[in-house]
Amino acid sequence: MHTSLDWIPCFVRQTLDACRRSSDDPAIHEQVLREVLQWISEMDLSLSPPALAQRIHRRLREITGDENPYEKDKAAHNQLALGFLPPLEKKVQASGDPLIEATQLAIAGNIIDLGAKSGLSESDVLAALEHAANVDLTGDLDAYRAAVSSAKRILYLADNAGEIIFDRLLIEQLGEGRVTVAVRGQPIINDATRIDAQTAGLDRIATVIDNGSDAPGTLLAECSESFQRCFDEADLIISKGQGNYESLSGCSHSNIFFLFKVKCPVVAESAQIPLGSHALLQNQQVL
Repeated sequence: MHTSLDWIPCFVRQTLDACRRSSDDPAIHEQVLREVLQWISEMDLSLSPPALAQRIHRRLREITGDENPYEKDKAAHNQLALGFLPPLEKKVQASGDPLIEATQLAIAGNIIDLGAKSGLSESDVLAALEHAANVDLTGDLDAYRAAVSSAKRILYLADNAGEIIFDRLLIEQLGEGRVTVAVRGQPIINDATRIDAQTAGLDRIATVIDNGSDAPGTLLAECSESFQRCFDEADLIISKGQGNYESLSGCSHSNIFFLFKVKCPVVAESAQIPLGSHALLQNQQVL
């Protein structure tokens, strides 16, 4: 696994990105960037990328006073995704393999990631959805099907707002009564929280919980006891997004499938999957 040092340029971009959402004053942008750069220089760079990002964004919130700088973007991406949803539901229903079709579309939705990229257009999202079935899906599909078929308690770890609308396509295929969807406990970048799950209508087809954390990933030691209990008791964990992959890859729970779009060279190298691919990777335990 790569180190957080590889992510420093991304964190610098995120700092400016979040700051510009909070203020139009270039002087404030410079002040915040200088302070955060100084702060990064003193941090423990052995931390995982989600843990480091968590601390950087906590500091950004302290400096700017803005608890949720991505709020408007999240709402806009949810509405954009909802507009795409009806034809995608029909596409899944008409598919010869609804589970894999829904999985591909859910992963395609992982393009809505403002932690990885500052700007995202409607055409970017539409292109990802239109070409989802043609993108290589890397992973053991038979093991995935078997895990989905046999699981009685499925924990679905959501990633971003907007993207969570497309997660609904897959959650519907997993079946009612056995899925719990977990979102972030507090706003962090454009990651999904309870309000986004409600906007997606997930509270009507699954149990929705939050993990009690403000990290853009799943740092188990910092999550609530109730979330940790749900995590431990799950027969199958479906983990969306690069942040969840970064924070959970190699953990003690073997029956995790990581679903994400490989959007940057650092993650491509770590996962040993070509850039742009759709990943469906089963967790490899670190014993």
